[in-house]
Amino acid sequence: MASAPYLIALALLEQNGRRALPLQGRSLPESIPAEADPGAEGHAQALELLVRIWQRSEDGPLRRAAADSSLLLVELPMEALMEQLPAAKAAWIANGDTAGLQRRLQELGGRLWSLSLEHRSPLHYSPIV
Repeated sequence: MASAPYLIALALLEQNGRRALPLQGRSLPESIPAEADPGAEGHAQALELLVRIWQRSEDGPLRRAAADSSLLLVELPMEALMEQLPAAKAAWIANGDTAGLQRRLQELGGRLWSLSLEHRSPLHYSPIV
Protein backbone atom coordinates (compact mmCIF):
# COMPACT_ATOMS: atom_id res chain seq x y z
CA MET A 1 0.00 0.00 0.00
CA ALA A 2 1.28 3.53 -0.70
CA SER A 3 2.56 5.62 2.18
CA ALA A 4 -0.47 7.95 2.10
CA PRO A 5 -3.56 5.88 1.25
CA TYR A 6 -7.09 7.19 0.90
CA LEU A 7 -10.18 5.80 2.57
CA ILE A 8 -13.21 6.24 0.35
CA ALA A 9 -16.87 5.56 1.05
CA LEU A 10 -18.96 4.74 -2.04
CA ALA A 11 -22.72 4.39 -2.42
CA LEU A 12 -24.11 2.41 -5.34
CA LEU A 13 -27.60 3.77 -5.89
CA GLU A 14 -30.34 4.49 -8.36
CA GLN A 15 -32.30 7.70 -8.54
CA ASN A 16 -34.98 8.48 -11.07
CA GLY A 17 -34.10 5.33 -13.04
CA ARG A 18 -30.40 6.19 -13.34
CA ARG A 19 -27.38 4.72 -11.56
CA ALA A 20 -25.21 7.03 -9.47
CA LEU A 21 -22.08 6.44 -7.44
CA PRO A 22 -21.41 9.30 -5.03
CA LEU A 23 -18.28 9.03 -2.96
CA GLN A 24 -16.54 10.66 -0.03
CA GLY A 25 -12.92 10.23 0.95
CA ARG A 26 -10.04 11.33 3.05
CA SER A 27 -6.33 10.65 3.15
CA LEU A 28 -5.01 8.50 5.97
CA PRO A 29 -1.68 9.02 7.74
CA GLU A 30 -0.90 5.31 7.23
CA SER A 31 -2.47 2.14 5.88
CA ILE A 32 -5.08 0.29 7.92
CA PRO A 33 -3.39 -2.72 9.59
CA ALA A 34 -3.87 -6.00 7.70
CA GLU A 35 -6.39 -7.62 10.05
CA ALA A 36 -8.17 -4.40 11.06
CA ASP A 37 -11.22 -2.65 9.68
CA PRO A 38 -11.59 1.09 8.95
CA GLY A 39 -12.92 1.76 12.47
CA ALA A 40 -13.90 5.28 13.46
CA GLU A 41 -12.53 6.86 10.29
CA GLY A 42 -14.70 4.52 8.22
CA HIS A 43 -17.72 5.52 10.29
CA ALA A 44 -16.93 9.21 9.74
CA GLN A 45 -16.58 8.81 5.96
CA ALA A 46 -19.77 6.76 5.71
CA LEU A 47 -21.69 9.32 7.76
CA GLU A 48 -20.53 12.23 5.61
CA LEU A 49 -21.48 10.34 2.46
CA LEU A 50 -24.88 9.34 3.83
CA VAL A 51 -25.66 12.95 4.78
CA ARG A 52 -24.88 14.00 1.19
CA ILE A 53 -27.13 11.19 -0.08
CA TRP A 54 -29.90 12.28 2.29
CA GLN A 55 -29.67 15.81 0.87
CA ARG A 56 -29.82 14.36 -2.64
CA SER A 57 -33.15 12.67 -1.86
CA GLU A 58 -34.90 15.98 -2.60
CA ASP A 59 -34.26 15.26 -6.28
CA GLY A 60 -36.28 12.04 -6.25
CA PRO A 61 -36.56 8.64 -4.58
CA LEU A 62 -33.34 6.74 -3.91
CA ARG A 63 -32.84 3.00 -4.12
CA ARG A 64 -29.86 0.79 -3.28
CA ALA A 65 -28.51 -0.52 -6.55
CA ALA A 66 -26.50 -3.47 -5.24
CA ALA A 67 -28.40 -4.81 -2.21
CA ASP A 68 -25.99 -5.40 0.70
CA SER A 69 -23.03 -4.28 -1.44
CA SER A 70 -24.47 -0.81 -1.97
CA LEU A 71 -22.38 0.92 0.71
CA LEU A 72 -18.66 0.24 0.39
CA LEU A 73 -15.42 1.46 1.91
CA VAL A 74 -12.17 1.07 0.02
CA GLU A 75 -8.62 1.91 0.97
CA LEU A 76 -6.74 2.92 -2.18
CA PRO A 77 -3.26 4.18 -2.93
CA MET A 78 -3.19 7.85 -3.87
CA GLU A 79 -2.00 7.00 -7.40
CA ALA A 80 -5.36 5.33 -8.18
CA LEU A 81 -7.48 8.38 -7.37
CA MET A 82 -6.96 10.61 -10.37
CA GLU A 83 -7.61 8.33 -13.34
CA GLN A 84 -8.41 4.75 -12.39
CA LEU A 85 -11.09 5.46 -9.77
CA PRO A 86 -13.09 7.79 -12.05
CA ALA A 87 -12.85 5.20 -14.86
CA ALA A 88 -14.09 2.41 -12.55
CA LYS A 89 -16.93 4.65 -11.37
CA ALA A 90 -17.93 5.53 -14.95
CA ALA A 91 -17.88 1.87 -15.97
CA TRP A 92 -20.20 0.92 -13.08
CA ILE A 93 -22.60 3.76 -13.92
CA ALA A 94 -22.67 2.56 -17.54
CA ASN A 95 -23.06 -1.18 -16.93
CA GLY A 96 -24.09 -1.76 -13.28
CA ASP A 97 -21.60 -4.61 -12.86
CA THR A 98 -21.04 -4.52 -9.09
CA ALA A 99 -18.77 -7.58 -9.00
CA GLY A 100 -16.69 -6.01 -11.76
CA LEU A 101 -16.43 -2.75 -9.82
CA GLN A 102 -15.32 -4.62 -6.71
CA ARG A 103 -12.68 -6.55 -8.69
CA ARG A 104 -11.44 -3.33 -10.28
CA LEU A 105 -11.11 -1.58 -6.92
CA GLN A 106 -9.11 -4.51 -5.58
CA GLU A 107 -6.92 -4.55 -8.71
CA LEU A 108 -6.10 -0.91 -8.03
CA GLY A 109 -4.47 -2.06 -4.81
CA GLY A 110 -7.49 -1.53 -2.64
CA ARG A 111 -8.85 -3.31 0.38
CA LEU A 112 -12.62 -3.38 0.30
CA TRP A 113 -15.39 -3.65 2.90
CA SER A 114 -19.16 -3.53 2.69
CA LEU A 115 -21.05 -1.78 5.48
CA SER A 116 -24.20 -3.11 7.06
CA LEU A 117 -26.35 -2.42 10.05
CA GLU A 118 -28.47 -4.97 11.84
CA HIS A 119 -31.34 -3.83 14.02
CA ARG A 120 -29.98 -2.71 17.42
CA SER A 121 -26.40 -3.57 16.46
CA PRO A 122 -23.40 -1.37 15.64
CA LEU A 123 -22.26 -0.67 12.11
CA HIS A 124 -20.51 -3.76 10.75
CA TYR A 125 -17.66 -4.01 8.24
CA SER A 126 -17.52 -7.14 6.06
CA PRO A 127 -14.30 -7.60 4.06
CA ILE A 128 -14.83 -8.33 0.37
CA VAL A 129 -12.19 -10.71 -0.93
